[in-house]
Amino acid sequence: MEPGQVAIIGSGLIGRSWAMVFAAGGFKVKLYDVAQQQLTSALEIIRKQMKDLEESGFLKGSLSVEQQLALISVCTDLKAAVEGATFIQECTPENLELKKKIFSQLDLIVGDSAILSSSTSCLLPSKLFTGLKHVKQCIVSHPVNPPYYVPLVEIVPHPETDPSTTERTYALMKKIGQSPVRLNREIEGFALNRLQYAVISEAWRLVSEGVISPADLDLVMSDGLGMRYAFIGPLETMHLNAEGISNYCERYCEGMRLVLNTFGPVPEFSGEAEQKISQAMSEKIPVIPKVLDARRKWRDECLAGLSKLKKQMKSD
Repeated sequence: MEPGQVAIIGSGLIGRSWAMVFAAGGFKVKLYDVAQQQLTSALEIIRKQMKDLEESGFLKGSLSVEQQLALISVCTDLKAAVEGATFIQECTPENLELKKKIFSQLDLIVGDSAILSSSTSCLLPSKLFTGLKHVKQCIVSHPVNPPYYVPLVEIVPHPETDPSTTERTYALMKKIGQSPVRLNREIEGFALNRLQYAVISEAWRLVSEGVISPADLDLVMSDGLGMRYAFIGPLETMHLNAEGISNYCERYCEGMRLVLNTFGPVPEFSGEAEQKISQAMSEKIPVIPKVLDARRKWRDECLAGLSKLKKQMKSD
């Protein structure tokens, strides 16, 4: 898919980040929202973020800030926003009825070639798109927050999605510098959140049972597993930690089953454990907007630096 025009539905955090990613890839972007003030604010935030990225050397793409900003326009009319768009990325709040309403509106005004894509993190395509006239053109493209710094995109088809829609979406994500992965069928939580929730669940149990403190638990990931998972996944880790997967299974399968059989039930994520973990996290990072925003900015700078390092290592 050559650089053309895309429409972003929703100008919140995810919508703004998608707009920046597409503009960096040379695409014209129409950013839609219901309120002009929301769009004005979004453009101001995007401009500031791009300027900061340029100063720190982390701006994506070959175009300058002004060239990228010139590619982004705003619109409060849905029909005008999607006119001429070959790809439409919905970024409204994670509410099934709201998203269904948006897609039913889009279904009435798009042609037979535009791809209708959702940023949903957990709503199944069958719940979002079933019954739409253009269901074959519908797909989920789930980014990782924040998508400008974390390139993974999960591409999840509806049972009736045309294979060409999946392939075109995959090619587009590659073109704009993201790292797309295809799911062959829909499943609750997709792949990323299923893995993330498995880690969160066991982390919660270990802390709630007094095995380890919240601070040390986070270190297990940030200075342990996360170090290698930033570059290779769990399956390659297994492969390299022995003489291949088969040898790893031969060596460790009994121990893995022994440990896995001790896992408890899914936590309630409430009560005494929640208070304990909340207190520990609040002592480290007070729940004050200015403090949280500063920590998020630090996180994003770290992610940008890591992303740049990974690109350099791949090109070496």
